[in-house]
Amino acid sequence: MIAHLLPIAVLLLASTAAAAQSSLPPPVEQTGAAARDNINALGRGDAAIVRKPTSAGVIGSPYVDNRWLLARLTLSTKVPLAPVPLKYDALNQRLLMRPFNRPTDSLQLDDRAVTRFELDDPVAGTTTVRKRVFRRFEEAPVPSQRTDYVEVLHEGRYALLKRYVKLMRRANNTGAYNTGQQFDQVEDKNVYYLRRPDASLVLLKLSVKTLQAAMPELAAALKESAAAQKAKTDVEWASVLNALDPK
Repeated sequence: MIAHLLPIAVLLLASTAAAAQSSLPPPVEQTGAAARDNINALGRGDAAIVRKPTSAGVIGSPYVDNRWLLARLTLSTKVPLAPVPLKYDALNQRLLMRPFNRPTDSLQLDDRAVTRFELDDPVAGTTTVRKRVFRRFEEAPVPSQRTDYVEVLHEGRYALLKRYVKLMRRANNTGAYNTGQQFDQVEDKNVYYLRRPDASLVLLKLSVKTLQAAMPELAAALKESAAAQKAKTDVEWASVLNALDPK
């Protein structure tokens, strides 16, 4: 087991205690003469420090899944690694690991050698574990996105890929054009791609019509599929395509 754990040390980039995972300390409050001088400067129209209210907090999550899920990493070197608890921070495009012997810490991995990882996602109320596969988005139409990870929802002749996109919308509660938004908000802007047998990539929204257009030889089967007519979630669409387009 020790031999399998050694490569993990090579991947570790930083270790940060959970209690220390906070923003920088707030600036020291101005009091006394410093505060009076600042107010006087404002009155004269001189340059002065103007403090803005901070965000009241954050709505949403930067993670694909907030849970620590057991993961198996695949490296370009093919060196075997022991499974580790992992989180994928899609907002900041990084992988975080939790050491078994330090459960209150998180470690950011230097993932430059990571080509893919698989998460064990326990199915609620059962003993079943769903395996979720993530790999590099090598076929991305935008070159800068080719090092991002995509989740492989289905892979047969076609591959259904999900790219997790998270955007931070900052609080806006000051100034003449403020919206009154008190909280920072992490917004999900996830997108789906279908990779076809000829290696072309199609950006799409998950629906029977868009899949019929992207997969013309399966259009009739999709129309006749009762499961396709009802599918809404990623898991349901993956099940539909696994049935119609097996490996």
